[in-house]
Amino acid sequence: MADKKEDAMEYDDIVRYVNNSSYRVNVLKDLSDGDVKMPRDIASDCNILPNHISNVLTQLRKLDLLECVNPEYKKGRLYRLTDDGKKIIKDIK
Repeated sequence: MADKKEDAMEYDDIVRYVNNSSYRVNVLKDLSDGDVKMPRDIASDCNILPNHISNVLTQLRKLDLLECVNPEYKKGRLYRLTDDGKKIIKDIK
């Protein structure tokens, strides 16, 4: 998990980091059913203000827990869990 990075976080550290934010937890849980969703839909499902969702998605992408399936688009980007994101679901609160 995220071992590609020089200063990679250990699995337990990632779980702790995710659990420290209800936003991060809710986004992962929202995507855990395998759906591919747009940020506005994730924000709506998770009761996150639209101006906060971008930061949450960026944080989770940097940990390789989710991915943008169409990064070439500026509008209408779609996000889904990575395999690492699917693994971590069972260990978050």
